[in-house]
Amino acid sequence: MKRLSHPGNKIYFVSLGCARNLVDTEVMLGILLKSGYEVTEEMKKADFLVVNTCGFLASARQESLDSISSLFEGKKKSAKVIVAGCMVQKHKAELQAQFSSIHYFLGSGDMEKILEAVESSQAGEAVSSARSYLEWGEVPRQLSTPKHYAYLKIAEGCAKQCAFCIIPKIKGPLKSKPQERVLKEFDTLLSQGVREVILIAQDLGDYGKERKEMAGLENLVREMLKREGEFWIRFLYLYPDEISEELLDLMASDPRVCPYLDMPIQHINDTMLKAMRRKTSKQHILNTIASVRKKLPSVVIRTSLMVGFPGETEEQFEELLDFVKKGPLDNVGIFKYSLEEESPSAKMLGHLSEEVKQKRFEKLAKTQRLVVTKRNRSYIGKTLKVVIEGIHPDSPYLLRGRFYGQCPEIDGQVIINDASHVTTLGALYDVEITDCAEYDLIGRVVAPLAKKKSPQLSMVP
Repeated sequence: MKRLSHPGNKIYFVSLGCARNLVDTEVMLGILLKSGYEVTEEMKKADFLVVNTCGFLASARQESLDSISSLFEGKKKSAKVIVAGCMVQKHKAELQAQFSSIHYFLGSGDMEKILEAVESSQAGEAVSSARSYLEWGEVPRQLSTPKHYAYLKIAEGCAKQCAFCIIPKIKGPLKSKPQERVLKEFDTLLSQGVREVILIAQDLGDYGKERKEMAGLENLVREMLKREGEFWIRFLYLYPDEISEELLDLMASDPRVCPYLDMPIQHINDTMLKAMRRKTSKQHILNTIASVRKKLPSVVIRTSLMVGFPGETEEQFEELLDFVKKGPLDNVGIFKYSLEEESPSAKMLGHLSEEVKQKRFEKLAKTQRLVVTKRNRSYIGKTLKVVIEGIHPDSPYLLRGRFYGQCPEIDGQVIINDASHVTTLGALYDVEITDCAEYDLIGRVVAPLAKKKSPQLSMVP
């Protein structure tokens, strides 16, 4: 392989899709920084432009195509474009047909070849049979999140076989990191000043099961909680059938585990759940929610719901709508069914029109907004521990932050309209909630931080 004798050293990164992709991007970033390259936020100054793509849904693939197109339009003439990730793994031919000048392709399991891609003087690829990437050794990683929180990927791939999903085909079977490796990464993050560690996998509850480990997630978290100091641990994602009494007891036992669950359920009608090949039923979901709220009274539960799955009747949709109206959930992400050719559902009868799916999407979203607004009003008058993250993008006179029930990027935020006591970003402050605006809370900082070595991360109001 020919190497560039005097390469330019400025790199511009774009990371698309999920937080697991972001971790992979951070590994590529770390490898290049260690090798003497520099990151730039200005596309025109970059010598290499790297995009880590998502290929989960048609809409995600279109976003990837649009992003690559933008790179070619905005880059300087001599700059090279490198495309990595899930879309490369499954749709490389489409990418090659649309963008003949891509310098290098990296498969979704080949992130450590980024230096090879950048230093190659010829167009090429590293697309192996490894469909997912887990950092096993001493590979550098440069965090791209604010310094106070980071994602920790503990597994890749998926053991589930949901009818609408192609992630097992994209990412392969479940593959969990050894506990000692996860703990080493956890310790590294804490030593770097990270105070909120967000555990991620396609399904956290399956952690270690391919190794026949029992209670793998519970044992891992128990070991994490043996560490001294103040930090938050947050879970993304836990399916209803994976939420054990042991895990709930563990969450209730230590305030450093956020009373927050992202619990994908997709639907509430039994016929739909069975057609989707979910391992739960309506009653099981209701029992799980009741159990969670009993053990963790202040818990915030987030879920994802799907409308327009093949065969979904108006009555089944209304059952889902009624479920949301009753408000057993706090935050909901709503998706329209997307036909993926390699998914089992692609061959099912009863596919619905885009018009019907859109109508149901809008109706459910409207209902959820009303439920969220009502729930958020219940916080008015309460004082919450809020991590202040920065200036609000809409006004230099406002700050933004999050309390334990708000996950970065996917949930609402706390808008701070009186920040006279704030002296440090990334730290916790007592905030009195005075109002709400749909998904966001509004409040004022009522007191400066207590003078301690580190702020107390007791999250429950």
